[in-house]
Amino acid sequence: MAKPRLSKQDWLAAALTALAEGGVGAVAVEPLAQRLGVTRGSFYWHFADRNALLREALEWWEQQGTDAVIERVTEIADPRQRMRTLFRVAITEDPTSGLEPALVAHADDPVVAPVLHRVTERRLAFLTDGYTELGLPPAKARHQAVVAYAAYVGWVQLRRATPSAVPEITDDPDALTHLVEHLTS
Repeated sequence: MAKPRLSKQDWLAAALTALAEGGVGAVAVEPLAQRLGVTRGSFYWHFADRNALLREALEWWEQQGTDAVIERVTEIADPRQRMRTLFRVAITEDPTSGLEPALVAHADDPVVAPVLHRVTERRLAFLTDGYTELGLPPAKARHQAVVAYAAYVGWVQLRRATPSAVPEITDDPDALTHLVEHLTS
């Protein structure tokens, strides 16, 4: 029976899942090939080495988890509704659960660091612009953006690390509504 033919995207998704589950060290060719049910040759068809896989996976995460989300919500004319939608999308449409806390935990990794830095800067700039549109002066808008982003990262980390201790963050629409309202009022 022939082995399945995997796309580059299959490898990228597997790398992000491994990173979310076990950190940067879990992104290794042999375990990923085993998880995908293929040989290492499939990997080398798409990537020169492990760092290329990690770099491309993170760039894909940056595009999908930041650029595409910003593009999607930018179409919303009302700034308050745009910000509410942004927070809801960011919290509820996480395709790789646990990825962001894993990235933050590996912020000193030479492959992770530049991508995480770009993503953080881009997200904070977008949030700052949103809070400015809501009427805050630029300095206060920046401070509110930092607070909101810290709340988001904390929410995601709690959901990953201690879901049973804080059940509101896993599946409580009222708690999510409260968070979103608090961040956009």
